[in-house]
Amino acid sequence: MIGNRITHRMADGVRVPGTWRHAFICNGGSYFLTDLFIYADGLVDCWELVTLDEFEKKLRSGWVATSLPDGGHASAHHLASWTFGEPRTWLTPELLLAEVRDTVDKLNRRPDSTDRCLAAVDVFMGDRSEENRAAARAAYLAIPETVRHYALGDMDHKDRPLQVLVAGPGGQAPGPPGEPVTQGEYDRAVAYFEERSQWRAAAPARVPADGPTGSFAPAVKVYHSYPQRALEDPGKQALRNDYPAPITLGDVTYPSVAHAYWARSVAAPEARTAVAAAETAAKARTLAAAAPRREGWEQARTAVMARLLRAKYEQHPDLAAILLATGDATVLYDDADSGFWGDNGGRGRNWTGRLLELVRSELQARHSRVD
Repeated sequence: MIGNRITHRMADGVRVPGTWRHAFICNGGSYFLTDLFIYADGLVDCWELVTLDEFEKKLRSGWVATSLPDGGHASAHHLASWTFGEPRTWLTPELLLAEVRDTVDKLNRRPDSTDRCLAAVDVFMGDRSEENRAAARAAYLAIPETVRHYALGDMDHKDRPLQVLVAGPGGQAPGPPGEPVTQGEYDRAVAYFEERSQWRAAAPARVPADGPTGSFAPAVKVYHSYPQRALEDPGKQALRNDYPAPITLGDVTYPSVAHAYWARSVAAPEARTAVAAAETAAKARTLAAAAPRREGWEQARTAVMARLLRAKYEQHPDLAAILLATGDATVLYDDADSGFWGDNGGRGRNWTGRLLELVRSELQARHSRVD
């Protein structure tokens, strides 16, 4: 079970809360005991920062190991090494992934599988139909088996009242086979939840006046790439500044945001023209790097980039739809050439990602007619 350990990482100047648990990594046939860090923006650090989808692939492949072979070699870096002898494990890829997803929800103060189960129980307690009981039972079974005991936060009763309630009189409680639930057991479980509801109602509740402080959607990572041509279905690659989506500013049309950015960075008009006409965004950058920079460029570049991104997504509604589809996710933009524009594994300032979030918010406001 993932505990309540507290950690964080810095991303584009923002503190991203996280937690961690122990895990085994299988690399080159050997097993390494390490720490698995889970962050609120949906990224997981298992020797590298990955998205939840990428983490699932590592689980399915066995690189993050949930089963351990008898006789396998293991080590904890700089501490010890050993050989497994009749190892017993409790996790499966499905269980660990479910725990990690629950942890991301908790870090964002969103309902996790346990909260969703207890909400279904509340519905059943208000209307004790068999349909509502079945929904509560399904929600209980959706809680990772490794954490069901802790669902009620009651170490005296553990999850037994939940098991009894979702089974009903004469029903079979989830878990190992046993005797059917008696009427007396069921009545006590109902009384337990009625009393629990009373003290929960008396507890103070605080609702943020302006909505959540963090994003609901998992983080979106825009990997560094060198797109050469427009694609029919570009996906997140369309969010790259060097993606070939021409933008027009005044009487000049640039092949991409990157072309426009680098052209506007140089001082000499002839250099500007050459950069704008470069065959690729990479060549535009190379030409601009060899030319003198405009005075005050470092102080103005963020505002210039914001304008260019607005132009891109205003002039290309299909690409704006891709940006809007990221919801309220944190956008992590990799840029191997710049620690200012790229997140680069948490080491950069991620200004491109931040500006993409700003432009996305402006597009959402326009669609919702919020001003």
